[in-house]
Amino acid sequence: MLHHFKSRTLAGIAGATAALAACAMFVGSAAAQTKEPIKIGFSMAQTGPLGPNGQQALLGMKIWEEETNAKGGLLGRPVKLIYYDDQSNPSTVPGIYTKLLDIDKVDLVLGGYATNMVAPAMPVIIQKKKTFISLFALDVNAPFKYPKYFAVLPTGPKTKPSFTEGLFQIAMQQNPKPTTVALTFEDAEFSQNACEGARENAKTFGVKIVYDKSFPFNTPDLSPIVRAMQASNADIVIVCSYPLSSVNMVQAVNEANYKPKIIGGAMVGLQATVFKNKLGPKLNGFVNYETWVPTEKMMAPAAAFFKKYQELAPAAKVDPLGYYLGGWGYAYISVLGDAVNGAKSLDDDKIAAYLRKTTFKTIMGDWAYGPGGEWTKSGMMQVQYHGIKEGAGLETWRGMSYQTILTPAAIATGKVVYPYEKAK
Repeated sequence: MLHHFKSRTLAGIAGATAALAACAMFVGSAAAQTKEPIKIGFSMAQTGPLGPNGQQALLGMKIWEEETNAKGGLLGRPVKLIYYDDQSNPSTVPGIYTKLLDIDKVDLVLGGYATNMVAPAMPVIIQKKKTFISLFALDVNAPFKYPKYFAVLPTGPKTKPSFTEGLFQIAMQQNPKPTTVALTFEDAEFSQNACEGARENAKTFGVKIVYDKSFPFNTPDLSPIVRAMQASNADIVIVCSYPLSSVNMVQAVNEANYKPKIIGGAMVGLQATVFKNKLGPKLNGFVNYETWVPTEKMMAPAAAFFKKYQELAPAAKVDPLGYYLGGWGYAYISVLGDAVNGAKSLDDDKIAAYLRKTTFKTIMGDWAYGPGGEWTKSGMMQVQYHGIKEGAGLETWRGMSYQTILTPAAIATGKVVYPYEKAK
């Protein structure tokens, strides 16, 4: 009976403790909600060519906002996202950040999505002396050297070459080795930067550049460029482009029956479900950069997030998988949240100091910052698309059956199909 009494007493104490803890959590969360919110401001492409990717990122950020507020916010205050559609138009960006800081009086700022949208924000950010974490912006801090800038893009210290280095590595492993390369790039800041890196790689790997020309932003018909590259008879073709031009290039290459030995490199957009659906088997054989793919190991820390994202995606009318930008949108704002908590302050200098000294663990992997606000190690991959059948849909894109990780070697899932025409 004494044992029964003790058990009942201990159970009662445990229950009371749990109830008190739950009550404290509720009270803490409720108290946070009564305080003035911490306002986090940013621009984000919701329309225009970058819209399909920007929409993914925004949903990821909203999931973080909801989860953070459910846990009591940051520094005991709720968080509130304040954002505007930059329409994939760089000219809108300075005005957006001026409004965020001068009129909306946001406490913190984040970069929008993509190099072309982050670069024009930099002068405003520097003038206001704000800490600035960007999303998928390639080497935009190189001309500014701003000490409170931090990138979320897994290039590592070799920023510009990282997008195409893996393709050159794979090409140089073939027998006989390819000896010539054609470079074509969109007239946009990202594409120019990535192509500059491709030139560095060509020099490093001893490959002769036989074609090197740009094309206007969002050119609908790229067949003249394809014909010119065909005439160059290059072994390797490197394409540096934003989404619509990436799609147009894949279509033009297929229509021309162009068959270089290896083609791809830095083509933004091919990672998005909407463009995979559009292109289908035309993607077969292309080798392109990736920042994250749903292997078992990579999915493990991100599974709960993607489950939630994919449940919300239909109603939000965004990419149904979110693999390219959804997870990264969540990760880059979570790094800001971790830095605020770590610094125990909204002071930009203190947040920047914390970002510089910390290794961040996120659902998309772990990273630390080096000089210039870039990652200390690269996480870039090159994948090859293959075996895609007509009518392939969501279940195909959900997995790894249609893509092989080629580089880095440590996480490779197979070998390249070479030359390109064999993958057709």
